[in-house]
Amino acid sequence: MSETITASIDSKVKRVVTNIRNLPTPPIVFHQIQKVINDPNVSAEHIASILSEDPGMSVKVLKLTNSAFYGLSREIDSVKQAVIIIGLEAIKNLVLSASVLDMFKGDNVDQEYQEKFWRHSLATAFCGRMMANKLRVRGMVNPDAAFSSGLLHDVGKIVISCFLPDEHKQLLQERAKDSTASDVEIEERILGYNHAQIGGFLAVQWKIPTRLVDAITFHHSPQICEAEDPIAYLIYLADYVAKKTFYDESEGDVIGVADETILEYMQVTEESLEPLGDQLREEYLKSETFMQMAGLSG
Repeated sequence: MSETITASIDSKVKRVVTNIRNLPTPPIVFHQIQKVINDPNVSAEHIASILSEDPGMSVKVLKLTNSAFYGLSREIDSVKQAVIIIGLEAIKNLVLSASVLDMFKGDNVDQEYQEKFWRHSLATAFCGRMMANKLRVRGMVNPDAAFSSGLLHDVGKIVISCFLPDEHKQLLQERAKDSTASDVEIEERILGYNHAQIGGFLAVQWKIPTRLVDAITFHHSPQICEAEDPIAYLIYLADYVAKKTFYDESEGDVIGVADETILEYMQVTEESLEPLGDQLREEYLKSETFMQMAGLSG
């Protein structure tokens, strides 16, 4: 893609996102934690004091820490204890995950679409976390960052669904007419941009860490991501495995086929990915607390 075309898409995406009224932003506590998280001298007490300014977030962090997601052998009853037990990076990503689930929860249009969206996002998040612990041939990806990236990878879709209802309706109509094209192909055909571009621009606006921005922006095309971190490749595979595991057989065209160059780069095969589906089903059973935060039933 030429630089001129890329620049025109960037400007269009920027215009679309900046024109959305009432687009939610992460709470202040997330940005406060972002500022101090890389300070080697930051203490658990300091992180706990920041979280204490937002009692609602403190409760969510404790709920998630004590959920099946971490499977701890004893109950954690303070945020300070949670920071010490699961670590700063995990806390940061739990705050981000809880924030996003909260921001886009509501009675907006198309409840059926949103329920499917969050279920797939959570499945991709769990798969990303699982893969981060298994696929290390291209370098280590932090499992908590992989989880957050998986949860956020399609955030551009929920932005379109909630805040661009006319465009969302056009996309659904086109999908009904064309069941074989990918979502990205349909979006670019109808809108002139895609959900990954919307999500990536939004992530930059939110000042989310660069590797998460890369994962969101390039989860359909990791080959064009210039970062050495393999997280975009990992989320591409997590997205693919999550669809293969939970999507209906009739949606085979939407699931598509994994790109051979990506499989080769990550040194995996279709056959080696097969067992991950069963493991993902088991992992997904730990998602109840996240689903409740997204306003979904278990």
